[in-house]
Amino acid sequence: MIKFFKEFINMNVQTGVILVFLLGLMLEGPISTEGRKAAPLLEDDWVKRPNRDAECTFGKQRKELGSKWNADLGPPFGVMYCIKCECIPIQKKRRIVARVQCRNIKNECPVVECDDAELLPGKCCKSCPGQYSTELVQDVPIQLTIEEEERSLKHFGTIISSKTSRQVVDRVNEAINFEIYSYVATGRFTFNRKNLYYSFYLGIGTPRPNIIQFIDDTGSILEEQKIEKTIGYYQNSTDKLCGVWKRVPRDYRKLLRDEEMYISLIWEIQDSTKSEIKKSALIGQLLRYKALSTEQFSSLLEPTLGSDRSVIIGSTATSIISVSSVSAPSIHVSIVVNGLFLPDDITDVPLIVLIEHQEKNYIILQDEIIIKKPSDDINFGEVRSAITANDLRLLSRGKLTITISSKKDPQALRLSGIIGSRVSCDIYQSLISSESKSHASGIAWAFLDRYGALHYGVNLNGLEDENPIVTIVDDGGKKKTELEDLTPTLIGGSNGNGTLDRPSPRLLESLFKGELSIVAASQIGSLLRGRLIQKSIADAKDNLTPTLIKSPISGTMFGIVWLNIDPIECTLYYELEITGLPEEYNKQTDDEEYENQTSLKLYLETMPVLAEGAPVSKRLLDEFNGNILEGSINGLSQIEIYRIDSGIGFLELIGINNNITSKLMKTQFKTRAPINCLPHFTDNDVGSNMIYNLHPPNTEIETSSCFHETKFYDDGTQWTAKSNSCLMCHCRLGITNCDPVPCPPLNCPIDRIINPPVGHCCSICIGSPSINSTTPTPTSSTTTTTTTVTSILNPATPTSHEKIIEESNNVLPLRGCTLAGQFHPSGSSWHPYLPPSGFDTCAICTCDPVSLEVRCPRVPCPPLSCNEKLATRPDKKACCKVCPIISQTTNNLTHDINIPHDQPATKLSAKRIADDIIAAGGCKYPVGGPYENGREWHPKIHSHGEVKCVKCRCKDGEVKCDRKRCPRSLCNTIVNQLKRGERIPDADECCTTQCKRARRHNRNHYNNNNQHHQQLRHSSSKNQKHSLTPKNLS
Repeated sequence: MIKFFKEFINMNVQTGVILVFLLGLMLEGPISTEGRKAAPLLEDDWVKRPNRDAECTFGKQRKELGSKWNADLGPPFGVMYCIKCECIPIQKKRRIVARVQCRNIKNECPVVECDDAELLPGKCCKSCPGQYSTELVQDVPIQLTIEEEERSLKHFGTIISSKTSRQVVDRVNEAINFEIYSYVATGRFTFNRKNLYYSFYLGIGTPRPNIIQFIDDTGSILEEQKIEKTIGYYQNSTDKLCGVWKRVPRDYRKLLRDEEMYISLIWEIQDSTKSEIKKSALIGQLLRYKALSTEQFSSLLEPTLGSDRSVIIGSTATSIISVSSVSAPSIHVSIVVNGLFLPDDITDVPLIVLIEHQEKNYIILQDEIIIKKPSDDINFGEVRSAITANDLRLLSRGKLTITISSKKDPQALRLSGIIGSRVSCDIYQSLISSESKSHASGIAWAFLDRYGALHYGVNLNGLEDENPIVTIVDDGGKKKTELEDLTPTLIGGSNGNGTLDRPSPRLLESLFKGELSIVAASQIGSLLRGRLIQKSIADAKDNLTPTLIKSPISGTMFGIVWLNIDPIECTLYYELEITGLPEEYNKQTDDEEYENQTSLKLYLETMPVLAEGAPVSKRLLDEFNGNILEGSINGLSQIEIYRIDSGIGFLELIGINNNITSKLMKTQFKTRAPINCLPHFTDNDVGSNMIYNLHPPNTEIETSSCFHETKFYDDGTQWTAKSNSCLMCHCRLGITNCDPVPCPPLNCPIDRIINPPVGHCCSICIGSPSINSTTPTPTSSTTTTTTTVTSILNPATPTSHEKIIEESNNVLPLRGCTLAGQFHPSGSSWHPYLPPSGFDTCAICTCDPVSLEVRCPRVPCPPLSCNEKLATRPDKKACCKVCPIISQTTNNLTHDINIPHDQPATKLSAKRIADDIIAAGGCKYPVGGPYENGREWHPKIHSHGEVKCVKCRCKDGEVKCDRKRCPRSLCNTIVNQLKRGERIPDADECCTTQCKRARRHNRNHYNNNNQHHQQLRHSSSKNQKHSLTPKNLS
């Protein structure tokens, strides 16, 4: 009993150590398998470091700040209900980072006041019957629903300049570099699905910042992101700065809702006097503006030429403009301004707002707003006015300028900017589905550039042969109005890209309201329709190359995929939106039981080349529920990125419902990759060879297939080369080996030999049964294959058999047998192919023309005239052994009268050249060699001479040396002879030494334990023949 308790205590201690170890691994997160190639430079610390998310990682799960949970260590441990974990913020200087903190709450259980307390499932502490235990609340309860929260977190904006930054900069004791005093920017912020999307217009002389930080009113860094130097197609076309803060924690969302969050733009500026880089920041506050809900056009206002730089430097403004063209065209302008006041401006300060066409000196709007109490930070005003339809066209084409100035001194205090598309980074996408039961589908997307032009793209599937007509339709009213025809840009009825340089005001108004649709119709009645929906731009959408992913079975189930590779960390970003999913998958819920039963998995597949049988490298991107997915994956190998850049990447969507897996959708895609993410080749390297031979790491499927003649073959398979039917190839560990086909001899008259059919190498010997005879019923072991061919005879040599085939309409079924996946015509014979050794020429297989059975008898060998142990093979592939040739002895040769007695007879014997001896199966040997196949000799050692107790023998190119074996009976006889003083024969000299050594060994080890004797017997049994190699002898 005491021993049992000791083992139980030890087991608990070890289990505790294991649990602590596993818990530590889960807290640390995933461990990189690739070591650092070089130590990071100090100045590169934040350049190379990935963005630090304000969230915790526990195993493969992400937890936001403030959340609480029980540790789930997975099988076999499961959920540890007595381990309470929470994600807490840790202050490190100005930066707030998230950390997981876990503790054991077993000792914190309350004392129960009943005798029948029980431990309920999923609880750590015991409780009395009927008593509810509240030992741990899983996560903080959400006070607002998702819809209410997103509605309250939308429509935030900011203006950023040196004047808006003073209070926060002074609070965190940071200085503003004079070089960025004139930098200005304006931003918009939209919250969607726990992500905060941001967009910025930068001033004319303001470069892109290096870092963006979200901070609180104390200057603590909540989120920091590195801004890429290389930008995508969208940002380059719109002159915008776009990004996203993903999975904003609940505590930070409260700061945003209470308008207590700030944005900081940081520039790294080279100091001219010192060789160092200084960081300077400009800060703006995120404030809510109602006018942003209807914003259609925007502008960033900067000081104009001729203004008083000493007073107005650091001042800026932004305009939020919306228009209406339903009945009487009108415009609404909201102004957010900073720094446009004189020191004596205290109350009711008038500002003049002017919208004009400067080139034509044409004024559209001129009004005055009153700022009741000017502020050093932010001031707000708005104007409304009626305009003409022509004014709307000028506004939509980016021809107008807005100016705001002080009424007291309009020349010195003056800000101006061009009106363009709204600041927010938006793209409009559509899933075009069929209104009937058609399998056709499609996607479309559009965006506005800096000049107000509308760029669009269309991708249709299933209408290639119907010549569809694609149009843009206004679905806002009762009457559907066609606004634009996109058919001229459609290529092949499937893909189209183009630009509308001058979109009409009505088109833009319907686009902003979400009432614009893409319609594709064909003459035979197919009709596809999809509405353009506004989506925020970030990461994946910046590339502007979406892909249509569709189901091969259902035409109503398809989706749009956005993919992009960022140039800093070579991370693949992806966004997926699907329509037409079955009801069991199209559901977003927090029910864990539902998620365990039903889920969707998105896989990334790549292959070396688009060829039949190509090996597929597969990795899981994400597992999710619902019809929308946003995510990213880093750690892709350069080979995988190269394949994606080459267009040989695939995305596959798998559905799992009650442990039943279904392939729902799949598509091929291509995404442009940055140069630094691709593998680098030297001038002598061929990139394709590297892609063929290497397989990406960390994927679910690793193969060793072989690529040969535009096709991949699995490891272990064999095939006939397409270019030469007399070559048989096989795949072994990713390497292709081909051997020439040896044709066996035919035992039939020449008139019975026909040329080989197409795809075969050896001629066929036909017997009495005709090749076109009726096919007999095969036995259970028979493998029958029927292939249609035009002729089994060579057309160049017509025979009577060819005439028979031609009389039968030139088409006959070719009967035959299949062995190891290879077809052989009836009556043919061949040597079996046994990779990796090659063809076995010692066996001949035949396909019986009647029964279609394969028989592979071995070549019969003649009987030997010597002992089988002495027989050898003339060469390594010889089928039969032969007896060694006994050469004439020296004495017989010396008695020949024709041989002079003073010349050695051995010199006159038939000596063979060393290469010929080895080629005939002889053996190399350091002393006295080479030796002929079957030769026996005693080895010689320079220090001891000939070792007569060891005999070596050459057999088939291998030397084997054995020591003379002395049985125990012989040893006993020798011992008795030695005791009697008798003379030992010379033949037993070897055994005399061995027997003495054995007796001495037995005396020295007489008292050893049985285990040692067993080891000796085991070691001696491995070498029962006392075999020695020449290396052992030397």
